[in-house]
Amino acid sequence: MRRVVRAFWGPRPEPVETLAGRWRQTLEHVTELLPAAAPPVRGEWRQVHASGPDTACAPDDLTAVLLDAQGAEAWSDLTGTGLRLIHTGADGWAVELSGVAGGAPQFLLQSLVMTVDAPDGAIVRESELLAMLASVWEPDFGDVSDDDILDALEDGAGFTVGDPVVGRFGYLSAARAVLVPDGPGAVRQDTLDGGVLLHIAAPGDIDTIVRVYGRLRDAGALAPLRRPLDRPTL
Repeated sequence: MRRVVRAFWGPRPEPVETLAGRWRQTLEHVTELLPAAAPPVRGEWRQVHASGPDTACAPDDLTAVLLDAQGAEAWSDLTGTGLRLIHTGADGWAVELSGVAGGAPQFLLQSLVMTVDAPDGAIVRESELLAMLASVWEPDFGDVSDDDILDALEDGAGFTVGDPVVGRFGYLSAARAVLVPDGPGAVRQDTLDGGVLLHIAAPGDIDTIVRVYGRLRDAGALAPLRRPLDRPTL
């Protein structure tokens, strides 16, 4: 089964050393939380390029890798520095990390998107992966979703790609957390940054996700960031 764990935020210019530190923490935590997909003793992370073959990317190389990415993209100070890494485990396990961060775009959000492939029936610690992305990247919102969830929200709840959203799990930053209504149909776990992690539904329970998404949106907790973007969080 494939699932996606995502985090989004607005403009937050950061030096390459800070970005490298965030990426390094992410790789370390993914190895801890997804040892079958990214085992430390099996292969290494690979960087996916827009053209040409993948190349090896060790955590210690991240600063140089990001500097190269910035040099290849003249507008990275505005759009953010992009990086895409993959790691393949055994028996159908794999993980991909794709991020654009450190810039000050006016309309497109910065993001870190983790795609996890796992064998049917395998246990994936989805809430912990989302909580990890929230801790490392300090986003405005995040979710654990799949194609069926996003299709249902677009078709039945008026969701527009790029707007804040929740899936089976959702993360909302501090300003959004205070807008979460009582009893939205989700289990609430407050985070150290003042945000909230919501456990909304079990896999396959799309009706509950659509209902909770509607309640959160109507309460203002999923209001889009104002455009042009002028802050990282609501």
